[in-house]
Amino acid sequence: MHHSSRLPKIYAAAAVFVAVIFCATALFAVGRTPLNSHPNMPATAQAAGPSGYHLIKTIPVPGDTFWDYLKFDPTSRRLFISHGTHVVVVDVDSGKVVGDIGGMQGIHGIVLAPEFNRGFVTDGRAAKVWIFDLKTLQVTGSAPADPDADGEVYDPASKRVFTMNGDSKSSTVIDASTGNVVGKIELGGQPEFPVADGKGHVYANIESTSEIVEIDSNTMKITHRWPLAPAQSPSGLAIDAEHGILFSGCHNKMMAIVDANTGKVIATPPIGQGVDATRFDPGTGYAFSSNGDGTLTVIHEDSPRQFSVVENVTTERGARTMALDPTTHQVFLVTAQVTRIQNPPPHTRPFKMVPGTFHVLVFGK
Repeated sequence: MHHSSRLPKIYAAAAVFVAVIFCATALFAVGRTPLNSHPNMPATAQAAGPSGYHLIKTIPVPGDTFWDYLKFDPTSRRLFISHGTHVVVVDVDSGKVVGDIGGMQGIHGIVLAPEFNRGFVTDGRAAKVWIFDLKTLQVTGSAPADPDADGEVYDPASKRVFTMNGDSKSSTVIDASTGNVVGKIELGGQPEFPVADGKGHVYANIESTSEIVEIDSNTMKITHRWPLAPAQSPSGLAIDAEHGILFSGCHNKMMAIVDANTGKVIATPPIGQGVDATRFDPGTGYAFSSNGDGTLTVIHEDSPRQFSVVENVTTERGARTMALDPTTHQVFLVTAQVTRIQNPPPHTRPFKMVPGTFHVLVFGK
């Protein structure tokens, strides 16, 4: 999410969500799911558009804290949800909550390192990364990070976790096998989300400067810095590793599609408002942008140099982060209803989540 508010991201993200909901132009021009719809009601049939994607089901999730990134594990069929102070683990096939990893302060990113049976959770408020056991779902340790630790990626080439510390303008590098910090990278701007190509390169959006940086994951040095103009304020990032293509969802309603070898901006197709995640599915050639305005933009990679917007699938307002199942090609999003707080105390967020409305949206063909 955009850091201009200087609030912790988990609140800034929700603030954007509230702004979308309570802005009359967004509310009526977008024409999304009514605010009084209840997630526990049976999902109404949604006609499939050109992409074939439509709402398959909703899964209610307990807890009234705000949310951030999602991570899907295709092996266990589990969806890990960053949910304020805890990670909620959902079996997407049964629709049941199968785990809850608590004791955290203000979490954002979740990555998995299956070869070490470990998961890593960034806690921006605590300035640390929590480490948990993938089988028992118990916290086994932590590593220090800079304040506002946010997005992160596990790089299988170097066996390292790279965090993106927004306000600190840095990346903390952790050895996934030991859980120890092995380096810190000064990024020259506020980073958002990173991806790895599996070949020794980590790429990260620098939101405050509208750039992508390329990092050598072994030397932990920045090797390139590429401007994204005309796209501005990048948030979500995805990669087609086979063809070396980056998909950067930007807040001026563009997806900057970038050649990962040269840094050249290939295309800037339009996306919805309030993007916070992008994903690429190599099995279908679809790139997705999840947008807080209640849309899921679907873009097809016709070739590594040609891209076309297929459609904007209707989701729900606030569903700005997502995860992708590369096997079934399903997309998972989360959202909830929020209400304004009348006369909130100073320096507190002026809204709250409606209890019992947090839920997962499962979209598929």
